[in-house]
Amino acid sequence: MPSKGINTNAPVVTGNDTLKRFKGLDWRNYIVYLAFIGVIIYFSVTLHDQGFVTTDNILNIIRQTAMISLMGLAMTFVISTGEIDLSVGSIAALSSLTAALALQAGFGLVGGLVVGLATGLIVGLINGLLVTKVAIPSFLVTLGTMGAVKGSAMWITDTAPVPIIDPTFNFLFGSGDIGPIPILLIWTVAATIVAHILLRKTSFGRQTLATGGNESAARFSGVKTQKIKLFVFLGSGLMAGFAGLLYAGRMHAGRFTFGEGDELSVIAAVILGGTSLFGGVGTVIGTVIGSLMIGTINNGLIIMGLDVSQQMIIKGLIIILAVAFGKKTIKR
Repeated sequence: MPSKGINTNAPVVTGNDTLKRFKGLDWRNYIVYLAFIGVIIYFSVTLHDQGFVTTDNILNIIRQTAMISLMGLAMTFVISTGEIDLSVGSIAALSSLTAALALQAGFGLVGGLVVGLATGLIVGLINGLLVTKVAIPSFLVTLGTMGAVKGSAMWITDTAPVPIIDPTFNFLFGSGDIGPIPILLIWTVAATIVAHILLRKTSFGRQTLATGGNESAARFSGVKTQKIKLFVFLGSGLMAGFAGLLYAGRMHAGRFTFGEGDELSVIAAVILGGTSLFGGVGTVIGTVIGSLMIGTINNGLIIMGLDVSQQMIIKGLIIILAVAFGKKTIKR
């Protein structure tokens, strides 16, 4: 007679079952995490006596990658719909300048924040409308707005930087620390949590992935795919504008050079993280890890004393290898 409290119908998990599950695990789904750990171990061993593993250097990597991570979170939604946004770096530069000009004109902290974010929203709205209403491919739309926005950033101040002397703004949006924790880390963690919940726990996230997975099927099932695409471009513009504020707060100035080349780093971080370039698959946590991996590689190569050309070659090869082994990035 079976003892009380024992479920005799419960499945018995044997060692062979565990081994089968382990063998069936597709490690390509976790390539960015494995690569990130490998990069850290490599630089920790080779640069242990050059300050790579110090707390100051680790916090410096976090500060340097914060803007890429934040723009990458929004880009995850864009790419998950099967679209792309090449204008994020230029938006960040223009937003840093418009926010700095608003502060300089006496609009105060709130005024600078609103103007900077509004700049990103306006460009994001233009991108979204051209993609959804005029039916121009997002690659061409954002390539065009990238140049127009960059030119606007250079024109409004005649390429001159605009200093920011508001200590509260600089503290809250870039250079501040709460105890040992950089304010940029707090913004990154908060945005990551919100983006993860939005993508995984809401109907908007499910509709975003459905739009990228099969737009026609999503439309027939009731998803307003064009509306979803408009919203993801608005979000991308907004987050790029916020990244511009963080650039300005960290450097205590607005400059047209901020965000230069960031669009490539942002897209690389998203794809490295496991989001499919073809849409339908997205991961917020992976994007942040991809961003940190790129930042760690940059930091390690600089400490090693490599020149810019050598850094570009190595980073390019690492990205190609990571994407090549990442199943989610090459299959729908």
